[in-house]
Amino acid sequence: MLALFDQLAALADDLAAGLAGSLAVFIRVGAMMALLPGFGEQTVPVRIRLGLALAFTAITAPALAPDLPPVSFAPGPLLVLIVTESAAGLALGAVLRLMVIVLQTAGTMAAQATSLSQFFGGAGADPQPAMAQLLVMSGLALAMMAGLHVRLAELIVHSYTLFPPGRAPDATSLADWGVAHAARAFRLAFSLAMPFVILSLLYYVALGAINKAMPQLMVAFVGAPAITFGGLALLLLTAPLMLPLWQEAFHTLLADPGATPR
Repeated sequence: MLALFDQLAALADDLAAGLAGSLAVFIRVGAMMALLPGFGEQTVPVRIRLGLALAFTAITAPALAPDLPPVSFAPGPLLVLIVTESAAGLALGAVLRLMVIVLQTAGTMAAQATSLSQFFGGAGADPQPAMAQLLVMSGLALAMMAGLHVRLAELIVHSYTLFPPGRAPDATSLADWGVAHAARAFRLAFSLAMPFVILSLLYYVALGAINKAMPQLMVAFVGAPAITFGGLALLLLTAPLMLPLWQEAFHTLLADPGATPR
């Protein structure tokens, strides 16, 4: 009987250590889940996001258990653990969220360039032009079809190399890393929207030439249907090319988020 009690006590100690390690992983995953593309959208209910955070924790915690330091439940060390793990999770989630902002920015620029920014605007949590909404939904669907959940689980495991557990990230390095990713995001967004900017430039140059040649013609009424049709036609032609480029950049980020983009 005494041996049985000893075994139960050892099992309880192992279970407590496992739960403590899982708590540390859950703090980081929960912070990431607030900003993750697809899983962390505002339209996803909070209960679903909590369930997803628990699921990712259950998947990744066993793989991380050997590398996690002992977790102390004393107020001071526990507070340090919560702050550092939350900061790491938010940093990773924010960098991944930038890839959604890429599609939103590219779609907004395209809509503004083709005078379609006010037509069929979204009425969701973050209203945006129809072009941006179409690109975002298409990009997220493409990412889910390509196994985003598997890549996120791999990212969570690899993130402990980038941000060691229980240690606050260096502020200077973190700032440089974030600024580099933000610059890359806006550069990619402008590159994706470039065909629409070029179309808009050609349209207004042609409109000015026509207005100069025939001042009595109401060129705005003639050109408005042309730029609308041209913008929709260009979206039809370029969206199948834009989304694979975005997906490649997204997969590169998921594979190595610690790399500083050029």
